[in-house]
This record gives sequence, structure tokens and C-alpha cells, in this order.
Amino acid sequence: MKFTLAALAALAATLAAAAPAMANTVTAEANIARAEGDWGGELAVGVPVVQDGGFSITPAVGLFFHDRDHPAYYHDDGSCFARSSGNEVSGGKCDDSGTKLFAKVEATYRLPMALAVGVGARLIGDNVRPYGTVSMPLLPRIDVKGNLGDHYVAAGLQARF
Repeated sequence: MKFTLAALAALAATLAAAAPAMANTVTAEANIARAEGDWGGELAVGVPVVQDGGFSITPAVGLFFHDRDHPAYYHDDGSCFARSSGNEVSGGKCDDSGTKLFAKVEATYRLPMALAVGVGARLIGDNVRPYGTVSMPLLPRIDVKGNLGDHYVAAGLQARF
């Protein structure tokens, strides 16, 4: 957990330092994703730290919203109970919604007005997962994007501002 927080803090510092230099490009993504066995949606924002011709390196941070199971708790007649003790607990323990913070970095190459391909690494929880990424322009500053990797698949839209 300490490694995760340190990595996220370092990524946030990098984004903050890069923002003035790269203020002309910010990426925002909205995806439907399956990560670590859970389906959900993810929202991310990133700033390229390197842009040279069609090549770019973009770190980003985001949230993965998913439906999670709580095997330690159960519902009975509208109340929430702990399986281990049978005691009633707060209703939030039986809430099936989950949110996970993640950080990622992608290296891509974009052909002019065409396909962009690349690789990335995504840190979620204590897991760093590599993946491949591909995007194609839909509108001038909006791409259709897909990611595929180990225990991770996502598809959605990416906007560049």
C-alpha cells in the first residue's frame, strides 16, 4: 500500500510539473473496462510529458468504478450483517459499489490522421499490469480507443484538449 501511494504521489507530481509545459494537450478518457475480474467504467486524465512527431509518453491517473462483492457481509431483511460474527453492521458494508484509484503510463506512436498504437502499464492496487493500446480518430480531437492486457480490457473514447 505504501508503494502504491508513493507511486501515485510521484505520478501526480510529474503531471503537475508537466502541466505548464504541455498545457496545450490534456487527454481525458471514458472507458468500459474489465479489470481484475470486475466489470465497470473508468475515467482518466493525463498529460503528455514527451511529444516528438507522432511519438508521445503520457502518464495518467483515474478511477475505476465497479460492482464488487463483499464476501464478509450479507443482507437480510434490509439490514447488513457480518458473516463472521452475525452482528449487524453499517449498511455501507453491504453496498456493492466499488471505486479504485489507478495510475498508468502509455507510450504511443500516431500516424498523421490515422491509427495510434502503443504499450502501457497500469498500476491498480498492488498490481502493475502491462497492456497494448490502439486508437483511431472518430472526430478531429476525439478517438475511439481500446486497451488489452493481462487481466485488463477496456474500450471507450479519448478526448484531447
